[in-house]
Amino acid sequence: MNDAIRHLIIEDCRKSCTDANIFDDLKGQTILVTGGTGFIGKWIAEMVTFLNVTQKLEINLYLLARDIQKFKDEVPHLAEKQYIKLISQDIRNLHDLPEEVNYIIHAAGSPDNRDHVSQPLRTLETFYKGTFNVLDSATRLPGLKKILHISSHTVYGKNNDETFIKESFLGTLEPNTVNHVYGESKIIAETLCSVYKNQFRLPIIILRPFAFIGPYHALEKPWAINNFIRDGILGGPIRILGNGSTIRSYLYASDMAYWILKALTIGQVGESYNIGSKFPVSLDELAKKIQQSISPSIEILSRSSKENYANISRFVPDISKTVKALAVEETHTLEDSISRTVVWNQLNKK
Repeated sequence: MNDAIRHLIIEDCRKSCTDANIFDDLKGQTILVTGGTGFIGKWIAEMVTFLNVTQKLEINLYLLARDIQKFKDEVPHLAEKQYIKLISQDIRNLHDLPEEVNYIIHAAGSPDNRDHVSQPLRTLETFYKGTFNVLDSATRLPGLKKILHISSHTVYGKNNDETFIKESFLGTLEPNTVNHVYGESKIIAETLCSVYKNQFRLPIIILRPFAFIGPYHALEKPWAINNFIRDGILGGPIRILGNGSTIRSYLYASDMAYWILKALTIGQVGESYNIGSKFPVSLDELAKKIQQSISPSIEILSRSSKENYANISRFVPDISKTVKALAVEETHTLEDSISRTVVWNQLNKK
């Protein structure tokens, strides 16, 4: 990874980290991240590195995942840090965690719906057995202070009416179809968190992420913004494969990492918080923004299989509870998020 890429990420962390003093309680502490080599894990490692360098916090970080060699290959500048330790482990077979762990961020499991459909049983096992194993192991940690469970906005089910989704929203779910195994698995995992919080008094907080964008977000993943940016970088055309009126919102990666660490530090045990951007954008508008960011000459093609859609899919979080409780803000606009993601991928030659 070249210096330009590192500088971009450091500047992202600096901009997002609006109150570094809030992390004084993490000084000298040990944080373990399950799924630690994925998108979230990499950004937690970047933000912890930023805090260790700028605030001298001396945070120790364990990253637990199945494929640690890929992490070493992709981000050697993080893998070589003495305060970052890698644990090769499938959480479905997890029995114990390092006893010095003070904080856990449970982020294991792929949000890629291709994995959910092709390997539904593994998806269910990862979120049920994996979460059970993490929480059971946590009951034996002598210095445990807090667990942050990364859930998903899919626990809300279908949304046909709400403009902004609050933490109390209850949509409809279809448990009899394999397409919903991810959302159902996340609900089961949240239920386990509730059980362990009440029966074993584990200090658990739940975060429900919506959509993100930024460096380390693989462009081959099956999400519109990733594919649009990939198409644009390759010279186009940008293809809209579905309803261009679909509404989403996108939080930049460094803001995401800062919000997660803030929730870990000052979040209220027993609470659930949405994490995402409050600014909605349709896929049609998103494609145009990416076109303008890369080259106005790039063609946009809409290839919908339907001319008219009965319902418009809309998933945008109400983050008022999160903003008030955690004192966070979005520091990157969507235009800036797109621009920086494009630059990072161009520098990274991927």
